[in-house]
Amino acid sequence: MARNRNKTEKKQAPKGTKMYLKYVRSMNSAPVKHRLVVKGLGFTRLYQVIEREDTLSIRGMVAKVPHLVEILGPASK
Repeated sequence: MARNRNKTEKKQAPKGTKMYLKYVRSMNSAPVKHRLVVKGLGFTRLYQVIEREDTLSIRGMVAKVPHLVEILGPASK
C-alpha cells in the first residue's frame, strides 16, 4: 500500500529579520559534526552573542545543536 505523506509548509520569517544567538555550552566533548556547525554559525568563544539573519538554514543549524546554542529572540530594528 502506498504511503501518503503530507508535507507541511516551512514558516519563514519576513525578509531581513534578524535574531540573536548565544553560545552557552562548551563543545569539548561534542562530536566533530556539532563542532563544525557551531563554527559555521560564527561562534569563536563561549557565552558569545551574535546576530544572524532569521533563515531556514540558520534555524536548521541551530536545531542540530540545541544543547550548545540558544536563541535569545528577534533583534530590534
